Amino acid sequence: MDYWIGIDMGTTATKAVLYTGSGAIVATQSIAYTLYRDPSGMAEEAPEDIFDAVVATIRAVSEKLTAADKLCAIGFSAQQHSLIATTSDFNPLTRVITWADTRANAAATALRNADQGHNIFMRTGTPIQPMSPLSKLHWLKHDQPDLFQAADHFMDIKTYVFHRLFGVYKLDLSLASATGLYHLEKQQWDQDILDLLGLSLDQLPEIVSPYAFESGLSLADAQMMHIPPETPFVWGAADGPMSNLGVAAIQPGIAALTIGTSGAIRVMTNQPIVDEKMRTFTYALDETHWVVGGATNSGASVLAWLKEKIFDDRITLDTMTQMAASISAGSGGLIFHPYLGGERAPIWDATARGSFFGLGYEHGQAEMTRAVLEGISYNIHAIAVALEEVVGELKHIQATGGFTNSEIWLQILADIFDMPIHIPDSQEAGCLAAVILSQKALGVMASFDEVTQLVTTRAVYTPLTEHLSTYRELEALYTDLLTHYQTTYGKLSEFKRRDRKSVV
Repeated sequence: MDYWIGIDMGTTATKAVLYTGSGAIVATQSIAYTLYRDPSGMAEEAPEDIFDAVVATIRAVSEKLTAADKLCAIGFSAQQHSLIATTSDFNPLTRVITWADTRANAAATALRNADQGHNIFMRTGTPIQPMSPLSKLHWLKHDQPDLFQAADHFMDIKTYVFHRLFGVYKLDLSLASATGLYHLEKQQWDQDILDLLGLSLDQLPEIVSPYAFESGLSLADAQMMHIPPETPFVWGAADGPMSNLGVAAIQPGIAALTIGTSGAIRVMTNQPIVDEKMRTFTYALDETHWVVGGATNSGASVLAWLKEKIFDDRITLDTMTQMAASISAGSGGLIFHPYLGGERAPIWDATARGSFFGLGYEHGQAEMTRAVLEGISYNIHAIAVALEEVVGELKHIQATGGFTNSEIWLQILADIFDMPIHIPDSQEAGCLAAVILSQKALGVMASFDEVTQLVTTRAVYTPLTEHLSTYRELEALYTDLLTHYQTTYGKLSEFKRRDRKSVV
């Protein structure tokens, strides 16, 4: 029997899923790794930890195969915006600087406000933000010049893994399109941006199709992963566009909503569409499919903060959401802004910080929990409003990610969006999409039209009429407060910067 493996190299863990050719899950394995943070905004991972996780997860699921089975291919989805500086022989000079790293905030602000800032965005479709490799490279050049000059190559985490396994220096065009260094129309590295950074073409990987693949593992690596050496490793794409494909959100008006550590909402298009107002991103899935959307830092990580810092850490997330479900819509007038670590869409402000507004003696843990869920949902809806201005009306949402286990959160989203929320049976969107691209790469699947046969719906959450007016009123207050707060985020950030220096 034929089998396929999909790999999703995420921010907190790498997951491997073994599928049949029809998309049925046979086995799964997930391995977590450490995200190193500090008050400066640093958010890094050890590249060898991720490589080891890829190898171990592949082995764990491939051991389910028998001698009579055929492993057709292994496809990859990977986190966006990661950056590793290396020597000429590809030894890392840095850890993986992840999307969550905000140390390039000043560099991003300078680029965004420069004369060429808007033009750069219009050519690349990537918001000029501290998370993007463009801003990270600009920051390294000006704040860590010795490191920047010592680096012969720059790569992302998928390139690192493929180089370790096959000795190649390549990057799929999907991940390339999210770097801020990629010209959307020319579909190649943007030479003007490279000149701005002082980089040469040979310092960046060769851009390849998501359908390209590598084969010819060393015998040692093949044995370590318990797979045949000739197994094709399909390059695949970035995790954002992959989520759309993995939940069959591939038609106009059908949005994919993902909430994990962070969150994003995206719509697929057949051409790159760039937002003149610089609110949304435009990333490639492949040469002819694109996603337009917005990503938020404010996802389940905010709930984890609430659990750890505000509640007794022994309380479970399930208990917290059950408490939230006991509170009426609107949380008794308590409003929460979820910007604990800065924010990407829709405000693109790394200095933004969170707040509860309206706290009274009547509010307790249950109200605070519901307010957090509502605040994250208001923020995502604000992205959706901007998205509709760019790509047209949204009809319904395909949801994926860990948050789909929370019925109360899904209902809150349906109410705030005033739109049905569809939940696919499989929540392994990234891994499934990696297999779909692999099947297309090897000629097993002719077009994405076949994807709908692989994705079935588990549940649909529809808006509750009695909640709509409440959420419209409170969302307007949420937005008004945000407009006011944005005038003070920078001042508070400057105070905190000075305060840290005085402590040191």
